[in-house]
Order: sequence, then structure tokens, then C-alpha cells
Amino acid sequence: QVQLVESGGGLAQAGGSLRLSCAASTSIFSRYGMGWFRQAPGKEREFVTVTWSGGNTWYADSVKGRFTISRDNAKNTVYLQMNSLKPEDTAVYYCNAKPPSFVGAGYWGQGTQVTVSS
Repeated sequence: QVQLVESGGGLAQAGGSLRLSCAASTSIFSRYGMGWFRQAPGKEREFVTVTWSGGNTWYADSVKGRFTISRDNAKNTVYLQMNSLKPEDTAVYYCNAKPPSFVGAGYWGQGTQVTVSS
């Protein structure tokens, strides 16, 4: 079982920045696809961004140009740098890990709350 622990959430002002971290327990972290999702109150969990083992990335249109995903394989950690935050970014942010050639939802962290005030 792969365990994921998110951190770095908190309160920010509109236009501000936060950086989220997700530490993974797997010894083959570098081979995993890693992503971030979020869920606002009363809404479905939605995709934010993903990075694959080859280093390519993909972003939801709502965060493109503002958020950046990165990873440090030596630390088994993936990051989400969030700039130019908006109140609509308020949500619980979840880390997701997908093993190589894995079909399914993968593994989830417990989430970290991000609140952006106007």
C-alpha cells in the first residue's frame, strides 16, 4: 500500500501564493504518475494537474499559467506551486499516485485545505 501525505495548505489572499507538498512512501516513486485534484464544498472532485515519469505535464484550463506541478524523486515528493490564487481555488486538494501500467484510480492522500479570501 502506497501512503501519501499532503501538506502546505492554509489561508491565502487573492493574488497570493501557496505551495503544496505530497510525500509518497513508495520506493519506485520516480516511475509513478503523480497528480493533484481538488474538491470544493458541494462539488465533485476535479482534476487539477498531473506529471508523468517522463516529466511531461498536463493542467486543467482553470489553473493553467498559475499553477505548476513539480517533483523531487530523491525525496519521493511532488509539489504544487499555486500563484495568483483566486477565491474559486478554495478547495481540499488531494494528491494522487498511479503506478506504472496501472489502470484505475491509483492511491489518494487525505487532502489539505486551501482557502483563498478576496
